[in-house]
Amino acid sequence: MTAPTTPLAPHPDRLFPADPGVRDLARRLHAQVADAPILSPHGHVDARMLADDDPFPDPAALLITPDHYVIRMLHAVGVPLDELGFARDGRPSSASGRSIWRRLCEHWDAFLGTPVRFWFESEFSEVFGLTEQPSAANADALYDQLADTLGRPDFRPRALFERFRIEVLATTDDPADDLEAHARLAADPTFTGRVVPTFRADRYMHPDEPGWAERLARLGAVADVDTATYPGLLEALRRRRAAFAAAGGTATDTGVSDAGSEPLDEAEASRIHRAALDGTLTAGEAVAYRRNMLYRLAELSAEDGLVMQLHPGVIRNHHRPTFDAFGPDTGHDLPAVGGFTTPLTPILRDFGTNPTFRIVLFTVDETTFSREIAPLAGFYPSVYAGAPWWFLDTPDAILRYRRAITDSAGFTKTSGFIDDTRAFCSIPARHDMSRRVDASFLAGLVATHQLAEEDAFALAQRLVDDIPRSTFRLG
Repeated sequence: MTAPTTPLAPHPDRLFPADPGVRDLARRLHAQVADAPILSPHGHVDARMLADDDPFPDPAALLITPDHYVIRMLHAVGVPLDELGFARDGRPSSASGRSIWRRLCEHWDAFLGTPVRFWFESEFSEVFGLTEQPSAANADALYDQLADTLGRPDFRPRALFERFRIEVLATTDDPADDLEAHARLAADPTFTGRVVPTFRADRYMHPDEPGWAERLARLGAVADVDTATYPGLLEALRRRRAAFAAAGGTATDTGVSDAGSEPLDEAEASRIHRAALDGTLTAGEAVAYRRNMLYRLAELSAEDGLVMQLHPGVIRNHHRPTFDAFGPDTGHDLPAVGGFTTPLTPILRDFGTNPTFRIVLFTVDETTFSREIAPLAGFYPSVYAGAPWWFLDTPDAILRYRRAITDSAGFTKTSGFIDDTRAFCSIPARHDMSRRVDASFLAGLVATHQLAEEDAFALAQRLVDDIPRSTFRLG
């Protein structure tokens, strides 16, 4: 006897309020923006995927392996990382795409109530046309269906980019990247989308990390500057920022352990730079150098107008044995307590009212939304409240963000939704989730007579269009 299956049919009113009247308004607000183009100003999709436009290799490589949300949940219920395709101690995993997919299906219930389940149900149903919930019983049949689908021309990367109605997709790129894939896309008359690079210089801010000197040398070669000196490093970063802007980039991205931004004078920064290259750097000097570099990146943004995105407060590689065996980005980066008002004082003192400077603040510590980020955005013209990100990009957290930010900063000093993903096919599902939650929030304000209905409809449109377009200077 064949095991019974559970239908896959996402409810059309998912995430809308329970009250029938408010739900009806949320439904109408969402309908207005459901098919609006997607602006994705912060993400991690590889531009080469779109430039090459090769078929996706298999369902697991597309849907599971690149998505750290999925990987960490499967690991949390006992699935070893090498069974999910990760190389252990430098030895390639023997896991096949089919076996990785089976691990997901066997643990499908682990995702109940999570945003990952919402995204998966949306993309499985609306993108791939699946009609059954995954399970151990139907894993192979669903894998075969997905594999057959991915072999079709209309499921190649560029076809999906167009189908997803993506207008702008920002990638995240090292300053030494040659941006060749971006150039190919920009020069290709058959590709009508806009894929822009984002400048991320984290790897040059930490002179105590292994490989820092080698990275400096590579950056210097690309920028044609001697980065063995501190002024040379700054000049190399300045030149590469200009190259990114010429390639269409409008923003930078910076992830650091804290938002400390005390500047050093050139002589002291140069001394620490030399000490790092000589192998005599102290832990305190490394922290001072990193905080100085954060200030200098802000200073560069005040010069060239690239929007500065900042997300401090993440503890990287929390589980050392996993890091030693599998390397970074394997699911054990975790939130830390954050802070902005005091640490950013030097930057905001010098650039906070500069009309060229703009900084978008992200956090994984949501206590900072109402305590620090909203008040800062509510005073400084340069400060914008970044959308809930990473551990906070959930329906409830997005609602809490709106309630925390709106009182002090309103809607216009926010970033628009940030999908922050490597999982290409989840992009429309993630944006739809945000649009549904925002529709519910706006409907609630109308129901309590804090907002006129016509204003709610106007705001729903602005939240997916001119607010992110303006915040990130997308034109």
